[in-house]
Amino acid sequence: MPRPRIVLRPVDVDTDRGVEGALRARYAAIRAELGIDGPYPPDALAEAEAVAASPPDPPGRDETDVPYVTIDPPGSMDLDQALHIERDGDGHRVRYAIADVPSFVALDGALDRVTRERGQTVYCPDERVPLHPPVLSEAAASLLPGEVRPAFVWDLRLDGAGVLTASEVHRALVRSTQRLDYAGVQRGVDDGSGDPMLLLLKEVGERRIAQEKARGGANLPMPEQEVAQRPDGGFTLEFRPPVPAEEWNAQLSLLTGMAAAAMMLEAGVGILRTMPAPTEDAVARFRRAARGLGVDWPQGVTYGDLVRGLDRTDPHHLALIHEATSLFRGAGYTAFDGTPPEQREHAAVAAPYAHVTAPLRRLVDRFGLVVCEAVGRGAPVPAGIREALPLVPELMTASDRVARAAERACADATEAAVLAGREGQTLEAVVVDHLEKGMEVQLVDLPVLAKVTGDRAALGSAVTVRVEKVDLAAGSVVLTPA
Repeated sequence: MPRPRIVLRPVDVDTDRGVEGALRARYAAIRAELGIDGPYPPDALAEAEAVAASPPDPPGRDETDVPYVTIDPPGSMDLDQALHIERDGDGHRVRYAIADVPSFVALDGALDRVTRERGQTVYCPDERVPLHPPVLSEAAASLLPGEVRPAFVWDLRLDGAGVLTASEVHRALVRSTQRLDYAGVQRGVDDGSGDPMLLLLKEVGERRIAQEKARGGANLPMPEQEVAQRPDGGFTLEFRPPVPAEEWNAQLSLLTGMAAAAMMLEAGVGILRTMPAPTEDAVARFRRAARGLGVDWPQGVTYGDLVRGLDRTDPHHLALIHEATSLFRGAGYTAFDGTPPEQREHAAVAAPYAHVTAPLRRLVDRFGLVVCEAVGRGAPVPAGIREALPLVPELMTASDRVARAAERACADATEAAVLAGREGQTLEAVVVDHLEKGMEVQLVDLPVLAKVTGDRAALGSAVTVRVEKVDLAAGSVVLTPA
């Protein structure tokens, strides 16, 4: 008998019975509990408004004639990256423009202080807690269409196989011509109606994916649970399957990060995003889990190739995807000045890698960009940047914890809102993980991932669970085996 498939359909939160109001109150409570609900400090906000009103001197290079485009989720205003791709022989020339946030943030100023405290933008379904004030992140520093903006331009040359053959980075003025979203890009590629450059994005993306496979990189196809705010103000919960255009665009970011890491290592100064390779014991446990779930793992196939081919709608594959998270642990930031670190690679990327493509939303990128630009023109890295590098890993680790906690708590609250009114009902589910006192299940036809107290069933097996209690104020649910 074929296994049931997971239904990845979106579900709207009930707008009646006060559920939506209780959900908004819970989101606000989560921010308060995490200490991220305060307004932007007045001195930092004043500094941001002043630099937005009187921007720094523009860079000497002008690339406003290059028709850059941005690709982001619909409605995004904090646009970090703009891209332009053209053919270069049998390969490609990729120009990737990154918002020049360092030119707006003075070291040791009030804005620098607050961004170090925040670390990154935290996204909640109803609002976001920005790293930078919107006057910068959604206006003066954002690569909005039609606006001339300072940027770090990564000029990357690829051969016919998608291998990086040359790279440089410089400051320049740029102007985006279009603000695109992933679904629109995908439609334009699929039906041929999009900008011809988008077909080049597909070519480059697919060649880079092939390079990732060849070097042993891994991409965990974990279902992405997303809480989205609808145009009418309500909320929708879903496990959103990404479109291929997202992966093509992500490959450009990875490409740039790998080029940045190579520059830093050659110069002997910088900050890398690192992750150790899984231990032999971890891989052996994962192989046993695959065998137990009936997933074929031929000899000679890497764990990266195996997880890349798993189907998140197949219950046994979904359970194995959750098991695979044990292979992707230990990610962190490694700063160095002088001798390069012993741990240089990011195991999932299968290469040295650095974060330099999202400075509006992530603190570390601001420092990495300045390092690479200085190295690229043979100048010394500014002393203030070198002094700050050892502090950044701890700042980013702390902000990562807060961002993950906010994301999980908001998802839990939305799941509670989806299940509100279903107390006493039984629902079909699939076991995706074993816990110390129960198991974790994903519901078959609702985008809910929840703990179940009681006896454990086999991984990947179909079970029926009962909704015992829903607490909207706490954002929690109690499920038991039926």
